Amino acid sequence: MESLHDICWLHLPTMFATAQKDWVHIYDSKGVELHCVKKLNRVLKMEFLPYHFLLATASEKGFLSWLDVSVGKMVKETYTSAGRLNIMCQNPYNAIIATGHPNGSVSMWSPNADKPLARILCHANAIRSMAIDSKGLYMATAGMDRSLKIFDVRTYKCLQSYKLGGAAGFLDFSQLGLLSCGIGNVVGNCCTQTVKAPYLRHRITSTISDLQFCPFEDVLGIGYNSGFNSILIPGAGEPNIDTYESNPFQTKSQRREREVKAILEKIQPEFINLNASHLGSINVPSIKERMEELKSKLYVKPPKIEFEPRKKAKIRSKSVHAFKSKKVVKETAKREFVKSILKEKSKTEKATAKHPKRTALDRFRTKTN
Repeated sequence: MESLHDICWLHLPTMFATAQKDWVHIYDSKGVELHCVKKLNRVLKMEFLPYHFLLATASEKGFLSWLDVSVGKMVKETYTSAGRLNIMCQNPYNAIIATGHPNGSVSMWSPNADKPLARILCHANAIRSMAIDSKGLYMATAGMDRSLKIFDVRTYKCLQSYKLGGAAGFLDFSQLGLLSCGIGNVVGNCCTQTVKAPYLRHRITSTISDLQFCPFEDVLGIGYNSGFNSILIPGAGEPNIDTYESNPFQTKSQRREREVKAILEKIQPEFINLNASHLGSINVPSIKERMEELKSKLYVKPPKIEFEPRKKAKIRSKSVHAFKSKKVVKETAKREFVKSILKEKSKTEKATAKHPKRTALDRFRTKTN
C-alpha cells in the first residue's frame, strides 16, 4: 500500500526494481522481495545500464546516484542543484544519463564528473518528457509550450520541430525509429523525419500514466489510471534478432550462461564518456612527450653494438677468440659512451655554477666580493 513511482528491469528478465515511497525494492519474477536498497531514498526515475550493471536513479531531492547491482556498491552520488528530478533517460550508445529541468534545459551526466558533461537549452518553458533512440543518434523533447523537438545528440542541433495539440507527457522510441507521444488520452506516433500528420493515433478513455514499446514486437504498451492497454504499431519492432546480443527465446541454461558471461565482460564505470570512440584511440601527444623526455635524459642504456670479427683465410678462427674480440669491442664502445655522457654533465654543471638560479631569499644574504 505504497505509492509506486517507477519500475525498471535489471540484467535478467526475472528481476526488476521498483521505486516505492521511501526506498528502492528489488523483486523476482514471482513477486518475492530480494533486496531493499535504503541508500536510494525518495527515487522518482530509474534507468538500468546493462553493460555496466549500474542502476541510475534520480530522487525528488535532486540527487543522481549510480548503484552497482552486481556487488551492491554505490559508485557515485551527485547533487545536481536542479531541484526535483522527475524526467530522466539514458543514451544506450555511451551510457550517459540525460535529465530534463524546469528551465527548459537538458543535462548529460556521467559518474566520473561532478558537473554535467553537456547542457542543451531545448525549450523556452519547462520540459515535460524526453527520450533517446536505441542507436543514440536522436533525442526527442517535449515542453510545456506544446512543442516537440528532435535533436541530433552528436551535434546538439535541432533537426525537427513540431507543434502538438497539447503538452506531451510521455515519449518513447521504438527499435526502428518510431516515436510514441502521449498527450492526455491520445497516443500518436511520428518518425524522426519531417511529417505533416501522425502515423497512427489512438484514443483512450482515461488519462495516460506511461507508455513503452515492446522490443522485437510491433506492440506499444499504454498504462493509464484505470488499467493497461496494448496496441499494434506496424513496423515498430526489430524483425532481425541478434541472439548474441539479446535472445527473447532463451532457455534456463542459456540465461544462466548469459548472466555469467555478462558479469565477466562488465565494463567499468570509468569508461563512461560522451564520445565512446575515444576509448580505443591512442594518445599520440603523450607518446611523443614521453619519447622526448627519454631522449633528454643523460643516463640511458648504451647503444647495442653488433660486431662480427673478420675471418682470416689462413688461420682457423676459433669461437673463443671470436667471443673475446666481440667483448673487447663492446667494452670500448661502452667506455666511450660513458665518457661522452660525463663530459656533457660537466658542461651543464659548469654552466649552472656560473649562472646560479636566484631565489627570493638571496637578497638577505651577505654580499661577497
